[in-house]
Amino acid sequence: SQAEWEQLLTICSAFLFYGMERFVSHVSLNRLVAMNIPQCHLMILLDLVRSKESYQRITNSGIHKSCLRTAIESPTESAMLLSLVGVRSVVANQWYTTLRENAERLDVLSENLLSFGRTTGQIVHILQK
Repeated sequence: SQAEWEQLLTICSAFLFYGMERFVSHVSLNRLVAMNIPQCHLMILLDLVRSKESYQRITNSGIHKSCLRTAIESPTESAMLLSLVGVRSVVANQWYTTLRENAERLDVLSENLLSFGRTTGQIVHILQK
């Protein structure tokens, strides 16, 4: 629910979203922009997963969205929006991906953050290769 999203975002120091579609499409945009979440030092968005079913869902829901709303849901605009509400660092997919590719990214992120103690910048560099 929206209340659960808000509660999690306001109390966390790091937030991982691993899901289908776009992160911003799962939260109320009006409520998100009103939030102040400076305690969130890192937000990792492993979204933009697209399947045949999700593509149809996006197409159907996109009919009811304004051009501005659709533009705000893009990766760059989402990162800017999260930055404006206080998130200090955002790691996100730039292009659509598969579930398998995102699972591999999550493995690399987890292993490098937790086991090797690398910084997020070092991990992003590894993921770019």
